[in-house]
Parts: sequence; C-alpha cells; structure tokens
Amino acid sequence: MQKRAFIIHGWDGYPEEGWFPWLKSELEKRGFIVQVPTMPHAENPTIDDWVEHLTKLIGTPDENTYLVGHSIGCQTILRYLQSINNEIGGVVLVAGWLLRLTGDLSQEEIEIAKPWIETPIDYEKVKQSTKNIVCIFSDDDPFVLLKENKVEFETRLNAKTIVEFKKGHFSGSDGITELPRLLEELGKMSNGNN
Repeated sequence: MQKRAFIIHGWDGYPEEGWFPWLKSELEKRGFIVQVPTMPHAENPTIDDWVEHLTKLIGTPDENTYLVGHSIGCQTILRYLQSINNEIGGVVLVAGWLLRLTGDLSQEEIEIAKPWIETPIDYEKVKQSTKNIVCIFSDDDPFVLLKENKVEFETRLNAKTIVEFKKGHFSGSDGITELPRLLEELGKMSNGNN
C-alpha cells in the first residue's frame, strides 16, 4: 500500500509557501503520494470548514496516512483525528499551539483565533488515532508560547517535542524553505523506527 502525506498550511498560508514545496518534493522522491491542499478562506479559518475539507481530501485514513501541519493546520489535524476511528501512521506538527497566541494581534485576529483556542479537543481520541506525534517548535516563535505549548503537547498527547533555533514561526516570511528535521522524523515514522 502506497504511503500518503497531507501537508496542511496555516492561517493565511498557501501550498507554495515556505518549506511546503520542498517537503512535497522530498517525500515524492521517497515514494509518497503528497497533497498540499489550499484550505478554505485561509485569511479567516474556521474549525468546521477546515476539518470538513481535510476529511474529504483524505477519504479513508489508514496506517499509510501521514499528516503534517503548520500553525493552525496543526489544530486542524488534531480536530480531524478526534473525529476518525482508524489509526494513521503519524503526525508532525510544526509551530503548533493549544494555548493563546502571543504577539501583536489585531482584534479581528484575536476573534478568529478564539474558537480554535476555546473549543476543546478530545486528546484521548487523538491518541487512539495515532501513536506517532512529533511537534517542532522554534525558540523565537513570536506567536507560540514555547514552554507552555511544549508541556501541553507532551502531557496531553505524549508527543515527542523538538526545539529548533531561530526559525521564527517557520513561515515563508521567516525564510524557512527547508526543514530537514521534519523529513527525518517522518522518515522514522514511515519506516517504523519512531
């Protein structure tokens, strides 16, 4: 059975941004079928629309399904995982957050983020959907509270956490066009070495 990977961009993101094209290319070289979808109304992401879009894209998930998320894409993946009854191969979350965002946010941005922060996630159901969750953070992310989110992911999801240095929010605007550690972790998962 061929391995499939879905790379889910973040808020205001798009498929050609930053490290997404590089990761898609690298995974395809390794035999994956890769999709980097354009998520609906990326400038104003909503839980229902994003999870529904991801659900339709994936179809029937299985142990050869791998999900990669960036920022709010990580939240989308977790909320998707709590809705399925199958176990998937693994998940890598980049610049993910479960707690409030920091930084210079407008009132409109605070309102958009609010449901994502306040709507509970069924962590037990997420853990039943995959045994492999890796979270990658940066020590200078202007939006994600590093220590607090690291602890949340480790305690609630038994996630392996990795801290990169000086990568900001891992956005295209941060100049991040490759993320070798992410590829390495996905490789371990898909080869059963995690």
